[in-house]
Amino acid sequence: MASSKLMRAIRVSEFGGPSVLKLRTDIPVPNPGPDQVLIRVHACGVNPVETYIRAGAFSRKPRLPYTPGSDVSGVVEAVGDGVTFFQAGDRVFTTATETGGYAEYTVASEESVYRLPDSLDYKQGAAIGIPYFTAYRALFQKAHAKAGETVLVHGASGGVGIAACQIARAFGMKVLGTAGTPEGQTLVLKNGAHQVFNHREKGYTDRIQEATNGQGVNVIIEMLANVNLSNDLEMLGRGGRVTIVGSRGPIEIDPRDTMMKESSIIGVALFSSTCEEKAECAAALCAGMDSGWMKPLIGAQYPLEQASRAHEDIIHSSGARGKMVLTM
Repeated sequence: MASSKLMRAIRVSEFGGPSVLKLRTDIPVPNPGPDQVLIRVHACGVNPVETYIRAGAFSRKPRLPYTPGSDVSGVVEAVGDGVTFFQAGDRVFTTATETGGYAEYTVASEESVYRLPDSLDYKQGAAIGIPYFTAYRALFQKAHAKAGETVLVHGASGGVGIAACQIARAFGMKVLGTAGTPEGQTLVLKNGAHQVFNHREKGYTDRIQEATNGQGVNVIIEMLANVNLSNDLEMLGRGGRVTIVGSRGPIEIDPRDTMMKESSIIGVALFSSTCEEKAECAAALCAGMDSGWMKPLIGAQYPLEQASRAHEDIIHSSGARGKMVLTM
């Protein structure tokens, strides 16, 4: 059921390239149903997975037409029956939406809505959902990382990478990161990494091994497995784990690289999280917001009408520098 009030929103009516993202100005503002929250959106995070979904290349395809976007931040406009934890005027962020986040208003299930502390602005709020929940899941729920272990964040200057560096540092790990530009390297060092390496330089994997005194890394958070996975397996130490957060195609590996070290390759899919796992992530991250170590870093910003450009840039930019967001 929709209201008579209209809003601007991005709509996708066919799967394809960035050009299928169309700005509409005549979309009815949705009404919240039972256990749902209507949010006036101030900012929405842009995630690589949204480009795969838009292209029809993801395992989960939405019904057409649809509005992309899961990670919004804003102010509660209204609540549906049964909502007990939120009221109009609350500052919030989400990890999922029912009606899409590339819009001036969105409806989200109460279980996907969290309070946004005053210490973070709305753009930072839009950078929490997929990046931080994915980073926490990769580190703890999949790799079972422990304080004192060495973690390599392979591609550390983007949204998930910065989140992983901050979380790993806060939980007592030795953090190594990579980035492809000097600016990205500086950001990685400022956001939790003890050491940073340029993954475009020849021999950088040897320098990472030297940083571990030849022991190898315990955990790798991998953002581009189709390029790096073979090298990852060589850099792991005994019992090491590589968690695959992102991949854009196939790669050939030698399974023998896993055998002597008894290392593991583990896929990460935030969509597969149970309610209990989401609650664990939320509790840890809310503690990080309260104590101050969790500080989302904002990169490129685009107005809503430039969503197609954002989708182009997030895949083809020369190097990530923080979290990409749309502003309303």
